[in-house]
Amino acid sequence: MSKGKLFILSGPSGSGKDAVRSGVFKKLPQLKFSISCTTRNPRNIPSEDEKYRFVSRDEFENMIRNDQLLEYAEFCGNFYGTPRPPIEEWIDAGFNVLVEIDVVGQKQIAEKMFEAVSIFIMPPSLAVLRKRLEKRQTEDVDVLERRLGEAVREIKCAVRYDYIVINDALEEAVDDVCEIISGKIPVDENKNNIIYEVLNNA
Repeated sequence: MSKGKLFILSGPSGSGKDAVRSGVFKKLPQLKFSISCTTRNPRNIPSEDEKYRFVSRDEFENMIRNDQLLEYAEFCGNFYGTPRPPIEEWIDAGFNVLVEIDVVGQKQIAEKMFEAVSIFIMPPSLAVLRKRLEKRQTEDVDVLERRLGEAVREIKCAVRYDYIVINDALEEAVDDVCEIISGKIPVDENKNNIIYEVLNNA
């Protein structure tokens, strides 16, 4: 039996990565999703809480000591991380696995699993990203500007990824990710040009 592969999905807030992920799983139901562990409290928001397993700080620190995490980070006093055992079990059983993490987590996993395939969901431009964030109407101007600044930092890291998928039309982005997972799209060597065009279209 051939082994499966690990696919990493990242993208800044407003890029639409959650919508892309949801669309991918509808088309590839055999794909496994790696649920992250966190020490934060549940928020009772299904779209967020379905991506996490909530554990105590002691349990999380025990996972760190026993090398049971592919990546982890502390944010606002809470730990977040990707459990290693279920991913390795699925891959050994021949399943492809998708994990949705940020650029810091991607770097950690890439250092441990060289064969992992990384996909960055890119907004078509900073101008479009700003409009998407404004449309949410959930944050004040200062928070929105901080999110845009963080998005620029993340977008610059996209050069490390194997693939960049521009999410201009959702269905096309979903199809592109599905074809990457199916091995039908070669690695794009034009990443620097894509990043430059997005960052300079504010």
